[in-house]
Amino acid sequence: MVVEVHSNLRFAWLRKNSGDPVPAKLRFTHPLHLIFVAYNAVYWIPIILPFTRAIDYRTGAIAFFVVIIIRGIANLVRNNVLTPEQGETFPLRIP
Repeated sequence: MVVEVHSNLRFAWLRKNSGDPVPAKLRFTHPLHLIFVAYNAVYWIPIILPFTRAIDYRTGAIAFFVVIIIRGIANLVRNNVLTPEQGETFPLRIP
């Protein structure tokens, strides 16, 4: 989570210092925005379901570990592979 926040701050700083205009916001129904919302909702599912006893704690912990690994890989790609312009539209990121 800290890495994701840091990457968002990095891209915000790069956008501020680049002198380029702020890109247009995506509409809520845009496919990239829907992927973005679903990606962030999936993060909370393994946290909430064990507390509501829909799944046991062990399954929730394993699912959360898998989600964290996927988010870590997505952040590595966003920070090290994509340009700042591509990183702004990358759907696998936190708000």
